Amino acid sequence: MSSIKKAVLAYSGGLDTSVILKWLQDEYQCEVVTFTADIGQGEEVEPVRGKAEALGVKEIYIDDLTEEFVRDFVFPMFRANTVYEGEYLLGTSIARPLIAKRMVEIANETGADAISHGATGKGNDQIRFELGAYALKPGVQVIAPWREWDLLSREKLMAYAEKHNIPIDFNKGKKSPYSMDANLLHISYEGGILEDPWAEPEEDMWRWTVSPEKAPDKPVYVELTYQQGDITAIDGEEMTPAQVLAKLNQLGGENGIGRDDIVENRYIGMKSRGCYETPGGTIMLRAHRAMESLTLDREVAHLKDELMPRYAKLIYNGYWWSPEREMMQQMIDASQQYVNGVVRVKLYKGNVDIVGRKSDDSLFDENIATFEDDGGAYDQKDADGFIKLNALRLRLQASRRG
Repeated sequence: MSSIKKAVLAYSGGLDTSVILKWLQDEYQCEVVTFTADIGQGEEVEPVRGKAEALGVKEIYIDDLTEEFVRDFVFPMFRANTVYEGEYLLGTSIARPLIAKRMVEIANETGADAISHGATGKGNDQIRFELGAYALKPGVQVIAPWREWDLLSREKLMAYAEKHNIPIDFNKGKKSPYSMDANLLHISYEGGILEDPWAEPEEDMWRWTVSPEKAPDKPVYVELTYQQGDITAIDGEEMTPAQVLAKLNQLGGENGIGRDDIVENRYIGMKSRGCYETPGGTIMLRAHRAMESLTLDREVAHLKDELMPRYAKLIYNGYWWSPEREMMQQMIDASQQYVNGVVRVKLYKGNVDIVGRKSDDSLFDENIATFEDDGGAYDQKDADGFIKLNALRLRLQASRRG
């Protein structure tokens, strides 16, 4: 422990990380640098400065990473139409490599020799933070208090905070029974009654979305403009990546879109039940696939669909900074050269319907696809030889069986 002189702590100002801050100072006798990331979680982050100062912290980083988060992490992920295990849009997973990157940058700036985080030894986040840190700074030391200390309950943490005069906001209304994580892409809920996979989530748990039953009775139409696979404008108004996602969150939330109740397989080995709100991401996924359906070559689209589960697993398991993910990203990004145009979506009571798409780079040819007379654009007699050639192996197989 004495070999560590300075550590960068991912600090939220809540109970866990406030206890960790003091614990690092006492157990490791090291200087602590706090880092708080604003990635669009919708909460004021500046108050953590006073809490850190009260515990003697001299170097305090509070960084607005919202645009970088959406531009360099969320948008590249959605170019791949990424979904983990068929349902999860990876809202928590995709934020962790950015936080790890910034922690390493701060460690380099401040001369710190260690990083520390508040992820537990049961979850995925410890893996994501640490794989990212080791990939970007191989010699960094990692302190994971939940794998070292015996403060393994909320009661013990609160007792430690009281004993050491750690400033904690105990009286800010009723505490949520859920463990929550939020950023501009999603908000997640775990724990409480959700630990029973049979229990239906309580309606007042959801923060961002109205229930589909209470959504407006009139549909909302939205036009999304794409350039090389990314949304650059909504209803003709140009926006930054973060502005795009914030606007789609608003529209999706108002129309009951983006709720998910999932039992997923954690990398650590256990199954976990979680609920997620990802309104903007849900719209983005449907719209992007619609844009690709018009502009991507068939085999390119199919290859992307084959690669996507592997790509999703890499992000979920914490391998954003791995060479294989970076290689796949180059391939995915290359496929987006002609993914340009406009998609029109209809939002209605929890549903996202694609009702129009157009592109100057479209591969859709009305003259060939029509059910009417195509004027000779397609010779239907050509299909005869095509079918017979593709049936050849089937016919040979059948003849062998007699």
